[in-house]
Amino acid sequence: MDPTEQNDVFVGVGFPSNRRPSAGASSEGTTMTEIGTRYFADWAGHTLYHTSGEKIGHVEELWTDDEQGHPTWLTVRTGLFGTHDSLVPVQGVRPRDDGDLETTYPKDLIKDAPRVTPDPTAQGRHIDESEEQRLYRHYQVPQQAEPARETTGRDISGPTTDDAMTRSEERLRVGTEQRERGRARLRKYVVTETEQVQVPVTREEVRVEREAITDANRGQAMDGPAISEEEHEVVLREERPVVETEAVPVERVRLAKEEVQDTETVAGEVRKEHIEADTGRERRA
Repeated sequence: MDPTEQNDVFVGVGFPSNRRPSAGASSEGTTMTEIGTRYFADWAGHTLYHTSGEKIGHVEELWTDDEQGHPTWLTVRTGLFGTHDSLVPVQGVRPRDDGDLETTYPKDLIKDAPRVTPDPTAQGRHIDESEEQRLYRHYQVPQQAEPARETTGRDISGPTTDDAMTRSEERLRVGTEQRERGRARLRKYVVTETEQVQVPVTREEVRVEREAITDANRGQAMDGPAISEEEHEVVLREERPVVETEAVPVERVRLAKEEVQDTETVAGEVRKEHIEADTGRERRA
């Protein structure tokens, strides 16, 4: 099967279990072991939650026991970009009412599970017993006292085949999330400045004007005593600047947001499977 099919859910041969875990689960209700393999294909792409409601990751693969055909491990893809695969025991996992799955194992325990590297020379991507023992000890899963036996991985999308194997690879799933990068606010404050304005002003000044006696002004000149002392007073006026202020609106200011499109580069490690054919005469990738 092309690993790009089934809505980018990568399915392949299952992770083996050299020793079948105990059947059943500590949670009440129907367990995956009791449901059976007829629902294997439906689990691909479903989300696994903790019983508290915390999201753990997406189910990618289900691995079954060689001899009994019972499901033993789930491969769950976790991490911010879905780049971390962890094995979760089927024991303690059950379906939810909404079709997804839930487990009694907490998210941190699953993310810290030992990373297991399948044996590429073994048919069905087997792991050795020592690596599986590490997983059992990590999850504290009790083991039955029975002889060790090999488990063949089962492809979620179909039955086990002996004449072909599926090559899978990890791909980066990159998304975005919004977060607060800062805050902006408008603040108004008062600043006192000094302004200079040129103001035109007027004032009155005196000058002495003399005019000769003529027939036109002779009457006014002869009015009064011929010789006397006299004093005249003239009021002089002037303009002075008067300063006062008034508040007038000059503009309106507001904050507006705009989106700026940038491009950032992210990187992550991905794993790819390679298949080699050894015919005894040549080796090719």
